Amino acid sequence: MGEFDLIARYFTRPCRDAALGVGDDCALLGALPAGMQWAISTDMLVSDRHFWADVEPQALGHKALAVNLSDLAAMGARPRAFTLAMALPEINEPWLAGFAQGIWALADEHGCELIGGDTTRGPLNICITVFGEVPTLQALRRDAAQANDDVWVSGTLGDAAWALSLMQSSQPLPADARNRLERPTPRIELGLRLRGLAHACMDLSDGLGGDLKHLLQASGVGAAIELSQLPTSPSLQILPAELRQNLALSGGDDYELLFTAAPTNRDAVQALVAELGLPLTRIGTITRKPGLVFLDHGTPVPAEFGGYDHFSI
Repeated sequence: MGEFDLIARYFTRPCRDAALGVGDDCALLGALPAGMQWAISTDMLVSDRHFWADVEPQALGHKALAVNLSDLAAMGARPRAFTLAMALPEINEPWLAGFAQGIWALADEHGCELIGGDTTRGPLNICITVFGEVPTLQALRRDAAQANDDVWVSGTLGDAAWALSLMQSSQPLPADARNRLERPTPRIELGLRLRGLAHACMDLSDGLGGDLKHLLQASGVGAAIELSQLPTSPSLQILPAELRQNLALSGGDDYELLFTAAPTNRDAVQALVAELGLPLTRIGTITRKPGLVFLDHGTPVPAEFGGYDHFSI
């Protein structure tokens, strides 16, 4: 099988929305409806950096697209299309079939079509660019947090980081923890519902402690975070409190949404819990004074939590 046979067999489908999809020098996207604008994001997954080469291909296909869709969710954008660029060490048809199945399943779930990309021989590397649409001036951004806002987070934190630590030490890995690491859920519907309700928003890919600092810096504000309110799953409750806290604050790959909203919107945010079947937890407050303060039942405690940085290790 050659490069173009590979593309035709595993990554070509008729396009529903794009004027021209896979197979030409460029894809052609139609004009957006009046009052809408594009939201575009790119993420790269590199073997032995973001995943192990022996990961189940279907799970890898899911995650490769999911981490990009999570960026659209954080902006309150609805997915429309994506491109896929891959370097492959060889053509392994069973692997490609599983990988494609993982990508197509998630793409179909969110109505997001593949419109182009590239393939080449090399160390396993996957790069996806997603295109979404959002009403003009309604995108959720990192630079819009306001003093006295509540700080919220969706889902639970730390499960993916715990799964990674277990895998690195060759310990038994619970299925739910593995799923949180290998098959994250992009919070698309939550992002759409937060438009007009939240002020600032971002997805948590590198750990709450580090990612929150980016939001605060962009908005020119600070925050006070109550450690006792950090949401963790029942699986993590068996761990010592300090380890559980470190996983929740410094672990990565959660792909939950971190957002701020005015206190007057608490009831509206809480209503989304039942509507979406997704826990939303208020973990702190935005402060006018820059800086990040951690509280232990209301008392400031000396603590420093960072996030993952590709170039710091």
